[in-house]
Amino acid sequence: MRRCIVSPGAEQDIESILRWTDEHFGERARLRYEAVLAEAIADLAKDPERPGSQQRPEIAPGARTYHLWHSRKQVAASRGRIRQPRHLILFRVRGDGDVEISRVLHDSMDLATQLPPEYLD
Repeated sequence: MRRCIVSPGAEQDIESILRWTDEHFGERARLRYEAVLAEAIADLAKDPERPGSQQRPEIAPGARTYHLWHSRKQVAASRGRIRQPRHLILFRVRGDGDVEISRVLHDSMDLATQLPPEYLD
């Protein structure tokens, strides 16, 4: 299996998302969302071109996105249902085959303005 490398920016995104979820929906909802995030990352490690993963050349060369919605059903049985996750993972596959997760962003955001600087090289 490939490794998933989570950038410091993505780690900050995840912490912020989970903090906001806990504050607005409570601990149980935060735990469910945390499980969906973990499942999505594991799913990308297994297959970064899985259904739901999209090439995003309009954003940057090699950029891909994967919406958490595509991983929500695997978590529902064990943690409870999340009806509409609203985040996507911005990532790319490195030359060694590992998955580099750059950001985890709300699906209403303009992705091009949220790109990490290394995507612009």
